[in-house]
Amino acid sequence: MRENITNVTEFILVGFPTTFWLQILLFILFLRTYLLVLVENLVIILTVLTNVSLHKPMYYFLGASKRYIWYITVTVPKMLAGFLLHPNTISFLSCMTQFYFFLSLACTECVLLAAIAYDHYVAICQPPHYPVIMTVDFCIQLTATSSWICGFSIAVIKVYFISCVTFCGNNVLNHFFCDVSPILKLACKNISMAEMVDFILAIVILVFHFLAAVLSYGFIISTVLHIPSASGQQKAFSTCGSHLTVVIIFYMAVIFVYVQPRAIASFNSNKPISAIYVVFTPMLNPIIYCLRNQKAKSAIRKTLSSGWIKS
Repeated sequence: MRENITNVTEFILVGFPTTFWLQILLFILFLRTYLLVLVENLVIILTVLTNVSLHKPMYYFLGASKRYIWYITVTVPKMLAGFLLHPNTISFLSCMTQFYFFLSLACTECVLLAAIAYDHYVAICQPPHYPVIMTVDFCIQLTATSSWICGFSIAVIKVYFISCVTFCGNNVLNHFFCDVSPILKLACKNISMAEMVDFILAIVILVFHFLAAVLSYGFIISTVLHIPSASGQQKAFSTCGSHLTVVIIFYMAVIFVYVQPRAIASFNSNKPISAIYVVFTPMLNPIIYCLRNQKAKSAIRKTLSSGWIKS
């Protein structure tokens, strides 16, 4: 029996199929979330750039939150279109491009979360050596060299192998953006190599950096528990507690979806989990970081009052 092998030129994104009014409500929810992410991250970037007191490693990483603007812009506009357009189509080239940039920024986020955990480890466990270790040059290496180059290089390899698979007629992607598992689900040939490469690289980029973050926080917790004063312990936990929350939410959601050796049979449960790290994590991260940081909050108030409110 011959396989129905076709050259797929476009995909249909299923999105969140539901009733008309629920589609409208979801559209409003995600649109407001998207706009909130844009505004809050622009405010943080402006605050870090204009306040000399925030030109430190921790705030430097926070200022790199412009990645969230790109990260959410890669997927959400097309998802919003899916609530209004039926069918919501995307060309094969656009799908691979969306997948590449999303994957690159997701890998970058994994590395940066581990880098921030290491920053907290040095600050709490080796405070005398902090100015020597966490220099501006080293922070640039972590953000630019390690995270960005690592993320975009891994994405090139993944996209190359996934774009080489052969499809068998079905072009309906059961997701709200182009992602690895729903794409591989539609393939009928040359899948084994793409699945193996995807799984190995997911282990390398996700599990390795997650373990690095966990190890850093293991040393942090051990050090904090040996602090004699309760106020000192509370201050230390307050410093890293917000980031630990982000690490757990992001890595658990991403590992659940991606660290699997085969294309997933059903994506209905994966779509809401994907929405956590695609949409809501970029929204929550700046809020979590800033609400727990008095210095950052006061700097943001100063920026808003001196710049935008007066104008």
